[in-house]
Amino acid sequence: QVQLVESGGDLVQPGGSLKLSCAASLGGSRIANMAWFRQAPGKQREVVAQISRSAVSSYAAAVKGRFTISRDNSRNTVWLQMNSLKPDDTAVYYCSGQGGSGQYDYWGQGTQVTVSS
Repeated sequence: QVQLVESGGDLVQPGGSLKLSCAASLGGSRIANMAWFRQAPGKQREVVAQISRSAVSSYAAAVKGRFTISRDNSRNTVWLQMNSLKPDDTAVYYCSGQGGSGQYDYWGQGTQVTVSS
């Protein structure tokens, strides 16, 4: 069973930066697309960014130009560089991996990002 472990969440001031990491173990090489999702209090979980094994990426409109997703297949690791953070970016951020079903079957435990002065 694939396991995903996120790290890097923190409290940051508006305009600041954070870099989230997600390491996949126990079969991480089987993962196709990887993605970062987020869920703010009282809101549904939403996709933030996705990246294929060939590094083709896509972003939600709210973060485009501010966030960058990247991955290293040899290390089964994906990152999310977040710049120019806003209070609206406050959420629990989840790493997810796409399995053979084509669905995002694998999930990390989440890491809290809080943007506040």
